[in-house]
Amino acid sequence: MLFALLTWQVAVHGALYRWDVRVDAAALRAASRHQPVRPAAQFLADLGDVGVAVPVLVAALGYVAWRHRRAGAPRWWLPSAVGALAMAVTAPLVVPVKDLVSRPAPGTTQLVAHSGYFPSGHAATAAMAYGLAVLVLLRFVQRGAARRLLVLAAVLLNLAVGAALVWRGYHWPLDVAASWCLSGVLLSLARLTSWWGNPG
Repeated sequence: MLFALLTWQVAVHGALYRWDVRVDAAALRAASRHQPVRPAAQFLADLGDVGVAVPVLVAALGYVAWRHRRAGAPRWWLPSAVGALAMAVTAPLVVPVKDLVSRPAPGTTQLVAHSGYFPSGHAATAAMAYGLAVLVLLRFVQRGAARRLLVLAAVLLNLAVGAALVWRGYHWPLDVAASWCLSGVLLSLARLTSWWGNPG
């Protein structure tokens, strides 16, 4: 519902769209005044790149498959396969919306040589890759405090990636928020799947 609302607001230049433009302009002004923060922001934004986030997920899925196979689970490959599938469907869901909305980059008014910036592919990649990694690893973390810490780390990491994408001028705030909404739905579906993490 929230994803649909944000998409509609951006498409029709509604009230949230106008708020988004003001917030983004303020972020870009702040970024120009704080140049020393630029390298750190770039590093965080790069954590949403496919070449960074997906290998982290692959490592987590490989470890989980190894642990399940070592334990003798008959369907040891299933959680990792589903995690890979959930990651694989992210881009086919994001790209058509980009094409439909065709939102230009921050600071511009015309789309040039790009399918669009809404929603953010980097934010969706980060949310799905790190979120799925946490989901598959939680089964092997027994202590409640450690489980909460792992989830909190993933949430904070994604907040940092999203903020960096806006700070560096790669995306508007609503681009990032929409990706989080979409990823949240996909991660919730994965979490609610009855056999998630239980291949036996």
